[in-house]
Amino acid sequence: MNFLFYMSLRSVPLGIAVALEFTGPLAVAIYTSRRPIDFIWIGLAITGLLLLIPFGESTQGIDPVGAGYALSAGVCWALYILYGQRAGADNGVQTAALGVIIAALFFAPIGVYHAGAALLTPGLIPIAIGVALMSTALPYTLEMIALTRMPTRTFGTLMSIEPAFGALSGLLFLNEILSFTQWMAISCIIMASIGATLTMRNHSTPVATDKKDAS
Repeated sequence: MNFLFYMSLRSVPLGIAVALEFTGPLAVAIYTSRRPIDFIWIGLAITGLLLLIPFGESTQGIDPVGAGYALSAGVCWALYILYGQRAGADNGVQTAALGVIIAALFFAPIGVYHAGAALLTPGLIPIAIGVALMSTALPYTLEMIALTRMPTRTFGTLMSIEPAFGALSGLLFLNEILSFTQWMAISCIIMASIGATLTMRNHSTPVATDKKDAS
């Protein structure tokens, strides 16, 4: 999933790549929703994501290969949500650790082929460790915990808050200026996340709870 997303960034603007990738979680949210109130939060999240797309930048002639990578990452994310919930309920957070190890074994040869000895550059190793922890190990562990404690539709909606946090991170750490439209997008996404969380409790018992009840 991450590999496909990073490949999309080679030819697709970040905002568009993020929006395309998030079609996966939002598709899961729509597919698993049954109540009208759920579609209100999903609609708010979609509105926010659309507002984050930089239409003012050259969005014409988007590279279809890059867009395909981003959409493929979205498909992987949707499958991760659907199957990760059950796997996390059965095996706990070690599921994420095992998945990361398998992914590392699969993609390490690709990295060695493209970068070779440059991967062992002393200055690069601490950065690589930091990226691995912050982009994979810690997020996937927390997501696996969350997946076993909430319905998939709520998780899919809450995932839409990530691009909003990305925009805020650009403001705080990169001194990027957010436009009024971007602030509106962030507000829509935050409202969708809060609404999905507040209306979650009385419906759709998570998988982990189902297992406890069955036992």
